[in-house]
Amino acid sequence: MKKITIIVVLLFAALTAVAQENPKHGSRSKWGEEMLQAKHEMIIEQVGLTPTQREQFMPLYEEMEKEIFSTNAAARALAIGVSKKANPSEADYGQAAEALSGAKVKEGEIEAKYFEKFSKILSKKQLFLLKQAESNFTRTMLSGRKGKGDRPKGDRPRGDRPKAKRQ
Repeated sequence: MKKITIIVVLLFAALTAVAQENPKHGSRSKWGEEMLQAKHEMIIEQVGLTPTQREQFMPLYEEMEKEIFSTNAAARALAIGVSKKANPSEADYGQAAEALSGAKVKEGEIEAKYFEKFSKILSKKQLFLLKQAESNFTRTMLSGRKGKGDRPKGDRPRGDRPKAKRQ
């Protein structure tokens, strides 16, 4: 579960960075916005949000995503700074490693804070489905597909692989 959370955060970080206005890469901005919209639509559909819940929940969810992104961006900036140094010291490496590790702790704290807020809007089942929807979106993005059956050739789940012929 921790790996999925990390992947979701990294994916969100990439999408948020891409979604920011950049005059040189206007199409990327549009792509980033489309991906965030797709994620939100998947969550709305899979969690089964009512229009009222959607109106209350989505702004909070976006707020949480931005907070997590900010936390991770600061840690990444520190790590990038260390990796660009000609001769980073052990203290530099330690500080960057601590920041990256601490970002995960802060991320958990942010999620816990928002879980409390979400629980006032969503049912227990919907809270559970939210985590599943986030995981589903990440799996969909990582597999490069837009829907069931749209896998790239040669990318079949293990259970669907043809059995080897015995001689």
